[in-house]
Amino acid sequence: MAGGVQYREAGSGKRYDVFHTDCPARDVVDHVTSRWGIWVLISLRSNSLRFYELRESIHGISEKMLAQTLRALVQDGLVWREVEPTTPPQVTYGLTEFGQDIGEPLKELFDRITRRLPRQANAE
Repeated sequence: MAGGVQYREAGSGKRYDVFHTDCPARDVVDHVTSRWGIWVLISLRSNSLRFYELRESIHGISEKMLAQTLRALVQDGLVWREVEPTTPPQVTYGLTEFGQDIGEPLKELFDRITRRLPRQANAE
């Protein structure tokens, strides 16, 4: 299926096969769609946040899981990380251009879901 959705041209003329377990694009999809990855991207969609602001915006996430999720998203190039050399260090995170591009459909999905939920479920 050379023209199928699962293939995409890579820079060096290679093709990405997203259904193959060794595909690098698959790792990015796994990180974005992980339990916390989607919430991090949605939380950062409108502005950059410090680590603790981000943790407070995502109810139920532990510091450990937030740190692991952010590490993966930074490594994938979806999130940038800036450390201010203060005591203690202040670390700020935001979306890269790639992260904004990936986050936009997630925001749209989130908005569609919340618009379609019954009122009582949405009011909690």
